[in-house]
This record gives sequence, structure tokens and C-alpha cells, in this order.
Amino acid sequence: MKVIPAIDIIGGACVRLTKGEFASKKVYATDPVAVAQDFERQGATLIHVVDLDGARTGVSANKELILKIAKSISIPLEVGGGIRDEVVAREYLSAGVARVVIGTKAQTDPAFLTSLIKEFGSARIVVALEIKGGKLAVEGWQKTLDTDGTDFAKRMKALGVTEILCTDVERDGTMTEPNYELVRSLAQMGFNVVASGGISDMKALTTLKSIGLFGAIVGKAIYEGTIDIKNALDILKPSSHLTKRIIPCLDVKDGKVVKGISFVDLQAVGDPVALGKKYSEEGADELVFLDISASKEGRETMFDIAAAVAREVFIPFTVGGGISSIEQIRRLLKLGADKISINTAAVQNPALINEAARAFGQQCVVVAIDAKKKDGKYKVFLKGGSEETPLEVVAWAREAEKRGAGELLLTSMDKDGTKDGYDIELLQKVSEAVNIPVIASGGAGTLEHMRAALSEGKADAALVASLFHYGEHTVAEAKEFLSARGIPIRV
Repeated sequence: MKVIPAIDIIGGACVRLTKGEFASKKVYATDPVAVAQDFERQGATLIHVVDLDGARTGVSANKELILKIAKSISIPLEVGGGIRDEVVAREYLSAGVARVVIGTKAQTDPAFLTSLIKEFGSARIVVALEIKGGKLAVEGWQKTLDTDGTDFAKRMKALGVTEILCTDVERDGTMTEPNYELVRSLAQMGFNVVASGGISDMKALTTLKSIGLFGAIVGKAIYEGTIDIKNALDILKPSSHLTKRIIPCLDVKDGKVVKGISFVDLQAVGDPVALGKKYSEEGADELVFLDISASKEGRETMFDIAAAVAREVFIPFTVGGGISSIEQIRRLLKLGADKISINTAAVQNPALINEAARAFGQQCVVVAIDAKKKDGKYKVFLKGGSEETPLEVVAWAREAEKRGAGELLLTSMDKDGTKDGYDIELLQKVSEAVNIPVIASGGAGTLEHMRAALSEGKADAALVASLFHYGEHTVAEAKEFLSARGIPIRV
């Protein structure tokens, strides 16, 4: 669960309100830029900013200051407050802001929301559901509507909204406790839910995590010193009991899915569209498409084939290979990808990770690492495993996380295609070094190998190719095997 520090702005200053009352304003800092930079130093991976002047008046009064904050940090920024026309929303989303939070306008003009989701994707549009006295609050919490929160949430679901920021206004700034019942009900509806209001200590955060929330926004508790960002991140670090994922991988070359050993001796094994559809229908948790020769050949990924696969799958879909610019990432996301995987370009231009996380959100950015053991050390390789770098794998994994990677796709070149099992030592080293999910890749030859990667290797997901491509096992068989051995898996 993400711990998201908040910066609420009135008149250019960093403030906190109690129960949404502007008369209760307390100024904590006069330089929000410095506050954001300090949050980043403490380890925050996302910052939540609210233009309270804009929320109350409907005009983004602090927009220039907020854009200055976005440029001053290397982690994603989400912004809410007074975003009530598409011009302002586009300006934020095109100028370095990762996500916008829409409150009043989502409740009064659904067409506005639909237009933004269509243009930028649901991952970048967060809807604020704010409850005051049991009713939906609007216009900076100064007015309420006679609308039921559950009915509103159902309408948002129908529009394609995936994330809800839920605030119990009467608890906000009170340092009491969150409205657990309210956020739990939203999580059960299938939203990524971020809780806000009343979060005062670590007990509240751990309880919210146990409910299964995506994140928690913390404001006054940080400023008053009852919650420490670094300590909270350490305590809420993903643990091995979280649900694991099974992810079939489509390594594509010349329009065909291929498989080899240690990245060589490639043989065609099927059509990417047909295999992608098959794995989606079998119950795979996600699907990865890698154009494995794009970087080596110095070309773009195969957009047309990736788009064809995206049209046939109904699970999260990651595309990688030859991706080296924000424009390419934007194009792939519009074509139907949910995440993008960058490898060679990330090493050659690490700032691309920062830029992608800011532009599209951390959840969209997967950094792929091709690793090979040389003289007792794991080194990073590029261009389909053909070019060695001086980078050490663990150090690069940590840097990728710091720059905004949401996940790591870790492939052992020594194990790839051998069917001898994943490199457990490599997985342990990286999984223990970072706080983001690690996807194990390279070496799956039996179902037991998958279990070892997810258990002893501490990976969060297992990438599988040969075992599924050649029909030795199905996704369902793999999940049943793992579940029977105590691995938490979605069956």
C-alpha cells in the first residue's frame, strides 16, 4: 500500500484544514516546493497536491506553483482542486503531472470525465468521492448533494473509472481514525481505493493495508510528527503473503512468438494474437509482450502486432522492446497496453524512468533487467542480452525504484530457456533490496520451479514461457498446484 504525503495549498502556502473548514486553516510551511522535495528525500514515491483555493472557487489559482513543484521533484505528482475544464486538465497532464483528481466535475458532468479517460487512460484519472454528513460533498467541501455514495461509485465504475480517492470530510484533519467501513465497501466494488481523512498513526495505516487498499493520503499526521514517512514505508513494505501472479510471456521476433536458450537459438512456437487470447481465457493474471530484437536492431517495437494482441486480451497487458521515448509510451498505452517495459533505453537514459512515472504514473512503468553472472557478480546486459554493461544488478534495481519504476522484470540470462529453474539467489538479492514487486523470469521447467521462485526467491510474480507454449501445463494447472502448496494465488 502506498503512503502518499499531502500538500494542501492556500495562497501559496502549505496548510491543513480540520473537517474541511477553511476558517480552521493552519499554515505549516510557506514553501510547498521545499516540502515536496523533503518528502522525496524521505522516500515518498508519490505526492498528493490539492489547490484548495481552486477547490473552493473552481479556478486553479495555484497552478503555476503546482507545476513548479512537479518540475522540482523526480517522483510522480497527482493534483486535485478546481480542475473543472479540459484545458486545465490537459495542461497539468501534459506538463509533468502524473495524475489529476476530479471531484466536483465528476459528479456534475460525467461526459467531462469520460472524455479525459478516453484521451489519457483511466490510470491517470482519479475520482474523488468525498462524504460529509453522509452526503457527497462538492466545491471544496462547502456544499453537499443529495446523492448516495454507493450509487455514485457504481456510475463511476460504468464510466471506466478504476481509482477512487475516498475522503470522510468530517474526519479530515481530526487525527482520529479513517472511515474503514466506507473504504472497505469501495474496495469490494473492485476499485483501487486511496483513503483520506482521520489517518493519525501506524495502526490506521496497517489496518487500511489489511483491507487491501491501494494507498493512503497522510497530511496532518506527517506535519505533526505522529507518522514518519520512511518508517511507514518500511513497515508497509510488500510481504510474501500477498497474492502472487502468473504471467505468460510472449517473446516476439519477426511477428512470431519464439523461444530459445539464454537468448539464442530461437525457434517459432506460435502466433502472438492467438496465444495471448488463449492465456487470457485460461485465467492468467497478466500478459507480457516483448519485441526481443527491437533494441538490438535499433527500431521501434511492433506497434501493430502489440495492438492486435491488446484487442484480444482482457487482463493487464505489458509491452516492451525498443521503447525509448515518452511519445512511444503514450502511443502504446492508447493502443491498449496497460504497462510498458523499458530496458536498454532505461540504462542509456535513466531520466526516462522519471519522465515516464511522472507522465503516466508509477503503476505503468516496468523496468526490465537482463542479468548474467560474471566473475561472481550479477551484471546488467542490454540489447536483447548482447551487450554487457558495468552496472551491478542490485544497485541498478535500487536506482530504478528510486526513479519511479513500479515493477522490475528480472530475467536470468543464465537460466533463460534452460528449464532448470529460476535463479533463486538472484531473485532473493533483488527482492530483498527493493520495495516494489519483482517478476521472476528465466528457467521455469516445472511447476515446482515456479513455487520456489515465489517462495524462496521472494518474487511477486512468475513469468512463464516454454512451460505454457509447448502445452506441458496450463495456467489453471499451475495455479492449482501453487495454491495447494500454500502460495497465495488467484484461482
